[in-house]
Amino acid sequence: MAKTQISYTEAMKQLEDIVQRMQNPECDIDNLRNYTQKGLELLQVCRQRLKETDADVKKIIAQIEADELA
Repeated sequence: MAKTQISYTEAMKQLEDIVQRMQNPECDIDNLRNYTQKGLELLQVCRQRLKETDADVKKIIAQIEADELA
């Protein structure tokens, strides 16, 4: 299943919305299951974006350090 690419910021906004809905005392068990699944998907998106950004930053730092030694 292809996932739609969303930004980290949008994923975080959606996660915050899901948390608020789950904390609502009127949240029923059927919705809770759906919210949990969607939350997991959004967490995976955020985690992947953070890993990619970390790798990019490390490459940039390595390049800067290499340029300073040259």
